[in-house]
Amino acid sequence: MRVLLDTHLLLWCLEKSEKLPDQAYQIILTADEVYASTANIWEIIIKISIGKLKVQAKPQDMIQTIADSGFEMLSIKPEHALKLAELEDIHRDPFDRILIAQSMVEPLHLLTCDSAIAKYGGNIIHM
Repeated sequence: MRVLLDTHLLLWCLEKSEKLPDQAYQIILTADEVYASTANIWEIIIKISIGKLKVQAKPQDMIQTIADSGFEMLSIKPEHALKLAELEDIHRDPFDRILIAQSMVEPLHLLTCDSAIAKYGGNIIHM
C-alpha cells in the first residue's frame, strides 16, 4: 500500500505524539511507501507564521526530518493542480484539497483524521 499523510498525521509522526491513532501507526508501519507532500510543509509554515501552530522542529529542518523518518517527498505537479477543478466543493481548505488531488492522481491512499476529507471517499482512509 502507498500512503500520503495529511498534515496532522505527519506532524504527529514526526513528533512521536500520542495523538497519532494506533490504526494510522499500523498502516504507516506496514505501508510499502509513505509520502509527505510539499503541501504539508507549506501548510505548516503558513500556520506557524500566523500563530495557529507551534511545532518542536524548526521549519528549515523539516525536509531532513521527513527524510530521516523514511518518508518520501511528493512535489506538487501541474496534474495535481488540474485535478482540483474536478473535486466536489465539500472541503474548502486549499491544503487539504491539494492533498486530496495528489492522492487521486498518483494514486495514493490519503490517511486523515479529518471527517470532511473523508467525505471524498475513494482512496481516503479516515481514522
